[in-house]
Amino acid sequence: MNKWKLIFILGFMTALISITPAFAHGAKIEYRINMSIEITASYDSGEPMAEAQVIIYAPNDLSNPWKTGTTDSEGRYSFIPDPLIPGTWDIQVRQAGHGDIIHIPVGEAINTSQSAGFSPFQTILMGVCVIWGFIGTALFFSRRKS
Repeated sequence: MNKWKLIFILGFMTALISITPAFAHGAKIEYRINMSIEITASYDSGEPMAEAQVIIYAPNDLSNPWKTGTTDSEGRYSFIPDPLIPGTWDIQVRQAGHGDIIHIPVGEAINTSQSAGFSPFQTILMGVCVIWGFIGTALFFSRRKS
């Protein structure tokens, strides 16, 4: 193997390991159900999605918005769903190209707190898979030609 190829691969691997995660494009929505449904939208960095667009779809009409609004400065928004429309309500939160959608069961057996984000295990597993892919690609291109 060429000395420069080895140096390149080692440098590339060092750069991959030392890169800190970037959370600029992810969004996370959490919710609580009391008398109303309160959602809290934030970026993966923890910064609230202030003044983000909220679109709510009722279970009986997923094509047309049931209600629209915007989050407050803390990324919170609350509404009272129509009790005559049981089922899974879809709430979409978007801001400047970033966003997420969450599905909330109403009038069914429900979990009172749920997050739409990835678990720490899922995040680590995705990172390991990406690094493994880079290693495989580097090894493929560094192999000797017959």
